[in-house]
Amino acid sequence: MPRHHIEVPRTLKRSPAKAQRTYAKTLENAEREYGPGERAGRTAIAALKHGFEKVGDHWEAKQERGPSDPRAEHSTAEKRQGKGETFGGVDYHGHTRRELYDRARDLGIRGRSSMNKAELARAIAKHQG
Repeated sequence: MPRHHIEVPRTLKRSPAKAQRTYAKTLENAEREYGPGERAGRTAIAALKHGFEKVGDHWEAKQERGPSDPRAEHSTAEKRQGKGETFGGVDYHGHTRRELYDRARDLGIRGRSSMNKAELARAIAKHQG
């Protein structure tokens, strides 16, 4: 398969070069295996989320590599069935409730004091778009 230019999402253009390389290399391999399309894109984002977290309008390296949310812990078939929750790139497992609360505060998210950890992660993900 001839190499082609891979379109990098805007959030990755503002991210470290390693995040961009991780996404591009995984996408290229996934397109070779599955063909271009949604499945290859999901595979590339999943690989990215293993080592990076979406913070605002860019991705930052996580302190510890690994699954970022409950969906990442499921099998591929279970993921396709929608099992497990994803938090839009927010590293749910890598942060305490307090850390997510502080981030929500910095983002000006209202109602954060009554939110549990999952609700904070959802609110942050929604705010980041």
